[in-house]
Amino acid sequence: MNSSWEEGFGREVRFPTGPVTLEGNLAVPRGARGIVLFAHGSGSSRFSSRNRFVAEELKAGGLGTLLIDLLTSAEEEVDVRTREFRFDIPRLGERLVALVDQLRSGETTRELRVGLFGSSTGAAAALIAAAERSDAVSAVVSRGGRPDLAGEHLARARAPTLFIVGGRDEVVIDLNRRAQQVLGGPSKLEIVPGATHLFEEPGKLEEVARLARDWFVSHLAGHDVPPNPRVLPCPLSPATSL
Repeated sequence: MNSSWEEGFGREVRFPTGPVTLEGNLAVPRGARGIVLFAHGSGSSRFSSRNRFVAEELKAGGLGTLLIDLLTSAEEEVDVRTREFRFDIPRLGERLVALVDQLRSGETTRELRVGLFGSSTGAAAALIAAAERSDAVSAVVSRGGRPDLAGEHLARARAPTLFIVGGRDEVVIDLNRRAQQVLGGPSKLEIVPGATHLFEEPGKLEEVARLARDWFVSHLAGHDVPPNPRVLPCPLSPATSL
């Protein structure tokens, strides 16, 4: 793994993954209790301002972060025109699995518990990785995600999973609720009132970052997973009920 320093976002890293090399930014604060691997979706990249905002909040909570491009530069050029790779969930999931393996063996990361943060189609890839590496992935957060695209892997994904969806993103709310019923582990659905799919409204992304930070700090710091119920209770405000 070759690296150089990038101001503000940690080390610039390169991970050989099968026939390709993926580029990202790795930051591990002193005394980190875990590390969160970001799975971008729908044509996004590690330079996504939304995911970097969330990453800063996680670092403030004492967690390491790895923001990485799941597509190569050549694939991104094609995807801009065809949009084909962003929906190639098996490809994205396979690469996330390889990245989880590398985090488990990396000199600075092998002692850290691993969490996955997936946005949009990246959430499906994160749940595939959680299913394939159930012994390594300790928690998952999905932001405006499409967990339904993980298909049969949902039933084998046992890591505690937090689904965060905007209250005005009604179709995705329904998809997340259905995914909860299939998921193999405990989960919680948080609906952010008044937010649309990208959480662009004032204060909404801050709410996403806080919810993700609290979930990962809880589950990556060695706390026990709450026993039993597959779906953890999450009262909805009247404004967000369907």
